[in-house]
Amino acid sequence: MLEGVNVVLGVSGSIAAVKTVELAHELRRRGATVRAVMTDSATGIVHPWAVEFATENDVVTELTGRVEHVELCGVDGWGDVLLLAPATANTVGKVAAAVDDTPVTTTATTALGAGVPVVVAPAMHEPMYDHPGVLDALSRVESWGVDFVDPRIEEGKAKIATEDAIVTAVARAAGERPLGGRHVVVTAGATTESVDPVRTLSNRASGRTGRAVARACHVLGAEVTLVHDGPAVPYAAVEPVESAAEMTAAVADIADEADALVSAAAISDYTVSAADEKIRSGQSGLTLELEPTPKLIDTVRADHPDLPIVGFKVESAGDDEALCARARELRDRVDLAFVVANDASVMGATRTRALLVEAADYREYTGDKQGLGLAVAEKLAAKLGEQSSATD
Repeated sequence: MLEGVNVVLGVSGSIAAVKTVELAHELRRRGATVRAVMTDSATGIVHPWAVEFATENDVVTELTGRVEHVELCGVDGWGDVLLLAPATANTVGKVAAAVDDTPVTTTATTALGAGVPVVVAPAMHEPMYDHPGVLDALSRVESWGVDFVDPRIEEGKAKIATEDAIVTAVARAAGERPLGGRHVVVTAGATTESVDPVRTLSNRASGRTGRAVARACHVLGAEVTLVHDGPAVPYAAVEPVESAAEMTAAVADIADEADALVSAAAISDYTVSAADEKIRSGQSGLTLELEPTPKLIDTVRADHPDLPIVGFKVESAGDDEALCARARELRDRVDLAFVVANDASVMGATRTRALLVEAADYREYTGDKQGLGLAVAEKLAAKLGEQSSATD
């Protein structure tokens, strides 16, 4: 996600600075090279040696004749993006007022003047975060194009966002945005059909691939709506659903405003008429009458003949040739942009193997599901770009 990206990490004096070491490690695990700049207050919370260990680079704790702020974030400087994490109320206020009395604020002023992307992850007590002056500073800095990673409001504190949310924001800020201005709807995970108030019918899908696609579309600049039976995520607006019917209805409602749909969910093929009361256990010869559910992509295609749709096809038997054939049948029947096809054995697994199938050829992907999400998002961006060129 951050391969080849140079991240300048500005650390200020919040207690959340203790998380800097792990944040730096996570940025590097995602492919980034990291160099850190610290305020004097931050060095009293986490030792520069620890940050040096985490980044494997010297840490800037004072500005010298080397003009480190220009070297890092000036025009043609080393950094591709400046990340202020954690950013205190003090630091945000100084950045908004162009007060340059710490290495971090001076580096931020330099980055903003040089057009280097800036990401800010605030951390402070909640009353400070709600102070009118702090809110004004946040608003002012955001109006300059700075990206904010919203804090988690817990226990009276505006706690720094998760590492995952921060890394995602950095990737979006540092990279190209071929999906900028696009609204992409993504479905993910399993749906669940109620048998009675206690029991359900479902499947083994974890939702990792769909969430990875949603994240990747966000990183590439899209506004993303994620339709799933799962928690809120920092990279998309979530439409919570449970059953196949609820998912289909939710997507149908959103499709009017969408530029593309990625139907990655493992939607139940069958449903039942749920019993009003719990079915007593121990009954022999119990029969459930299964009824087919409407196909989501068929329903959406009927109402939106020109909407680009990416389909997913899962099979439990057959070689690549057979899998591609089934994927092309689906593609041709519903007029899909392309189909992501894989074997059922990867459902719920961390790693995956998939075929991205078009009319005449296909591309094989093997790796983790985050990588597959990016491959799908990049291919979707290319398809939308081709569509725009054809209509210009």
